[in-house]
Amino acid sequence: MTVAIGITGGIGSGKTIVCEVFKLLGIPVFQADFVAGKLINSDTEIRNMLIGQYGKDIYNTDRTINREKLAGIIFNNDSEMEKVNKVVHPAVRNEYMNWLKNQKTKYIIHEAAILFESGFYKMMDFTILVTAPEDMRIERVMKRNGLTRENVISRIAKQWPDSEKRKLTTFELINDNKSLLIPHIIEIDKKIKTNGKIW
Repeated sequence: MTVAIGITGGIGSGKTIVCEVFKLLGIPVFQADFVAGKLINSDTEIRNMLIGQYGKDIYNTDRTINREKLAGIIFNNDSEMEKVNKVVHPAVRNEYMNWLKNQKTKYIIHEAAILFESGFYKMMDFTILVTAPEDMRIERVMKRNGLTRENVISRIAKQWPDSEKRKLTTFELINDNKSLLIPHIIEIDKKIKTNGKIW
């Protein structure tokens, strides 16, 4: 039976880098946020809901989502974010279940920014939380996305704090450019492949 490991972390924590290391170790990674982005562009039910809720200009002329407009809506209004999530999350869950059926490795990775908030963690055997100091996260996102400090802080505030995520976490990886990140990932990989557990 394939072991499912959920990986999450706040914006700028470096969870994507961690997942890239697992990929190099030959582990399949389901990127929930990436899949959600694809579904928003391709799924008819999601498209119709977003157009009905926010108007046709929520999509660009090339039929891709207007990310800036959608982000402006959902990051500033919790109820609007909940409406979008109620449509997108079930579709992502179905994609994950179909993807999982085709995996033959000892374990897989399910990466999601809101693994705990969405309830996806309940489908995982273990969870890994990637953390980093908040100032470091802010600087990373400002540099990567060209956002202002205020914008990044606002987005961080919309996610659960690490203190809450730790309550549901099996293992924490610290990505602060000081801790030995890769050796810890390799250690986790060996333990799961050996006895099916993360500890």
